Amino acid sequence: MIEQEFSSTLLDNAVNELSRLPGIGRKTALRLALYLLRQDTEMSTSIARAITDMRQGIRYCRRCHNISETEICPICSSPGRDETTICVVENIKDVLAFERTGLYHGLYHVLGGVISPIDGVGPDQLQIDSLVTRVMAGGINEVILATGATMEGETTNFYIFRRLADSGVKITQLARGVAVGNELEYIDEVTLGRSLSGRTLFDSPI
Repeated sequence: MIEQEFSSTLLDNAVNELSRLPGIGRKTALRLALYLLRQDTEMSTSIARAITDMRQGIRYCRRCHNISETEICPICSSPGRDETTICVVENIKDVLAFERTGLYHGLYHVLGGVISPIDGVGPDQLQIDSLVTRVMAGGINEVILATGATMEGETTNFYIFRRLADSGVKITQLARGVAVGNELEYIDEVTLGRSLSGRTLFDSPI
């Protein structure tokens, strides 16, 4: 049981909950809580409502696993997207990073992470089977492997390459403008755009 730190149980509870957010320590949580106390009640109510609406209203696209408010996300349902190309990414933040470049007009497939045995994450915990199903259904000309340039990302890319090796689909990877060890969300739009435009055929290590 956490001992009460402040004179108000309500303030203590608010700080405890805010400090559960990533990157928010107790000092920052206290500063946020006290700030909200100084504002109109409507501000706190509006924030709480927005979070509740987001949590209850957002789902995952049944095709690409991107966040969506409908069964099929706006990207997958857009008639202006190139449906013959799929860009395979680790997470939602990578989709946002590619969209900010304005250079990619195909579809996505969000894996939900990367293969990492040390963290207990294997292929079965990721959306790899659904990717294989999409590709084998036909109509796909290219799969871009765009996981981060980390050991786990490279392992995931190779596993997917092996699963799709007999599909007849062109499998490419980002150009080496993305430094080894980098995650896509931290790369600027220009570098990411160049890496996408200059992508090459996947180079299997075996």
